[in-house]
Amino acid sequence: MNKENKIILIVTILVIFSVILFAFVKNTNTVPNKYDEFAKCLTEKGAVMYGAEWCSHCKEQKVVFSDSFKFIKYVECPDNTKLCLDKGVTGYPTWIIGTSTKTVEGFDKDTTMKELSEATGCVLPQ
Repeated sequence: MNKENKIILIVTILVIFSVILFAFVKNTNTVPNKYDEFAKCLTEKGAVMYGAEWCSHCKEQKVVFSDSFKFIKYVECPDNTKLCLDKGVTGYPTWIIGTSTKTVEGFDKDTTMKELSEATGCVLPQ
């Protein structure tokens, strides 16, 4: 095999390897998170999380939702002060469910997700 053929073969192998690697990475990113349907349901029921980037409890709750948090309607209160004050948000995180007076405030790993489920009727995954 001459030098040009070896280079073509190596480039072809690298391209094939890259395509396979890309397909694998893309496929692993499409695996649904266990909270995807729960997060989508919360949003469909009108649940909105009000918080702040610096809020440790907000960060904890985002970690629990993981990638599913992208389905949550979220308001960053320091950037939307008037809206949050108008909604009566006094602490973070605060969830307001639709136009009702139902709220879930604060975050506790053992109870908040259950409270959100009970307030909205959304099924909490096990």
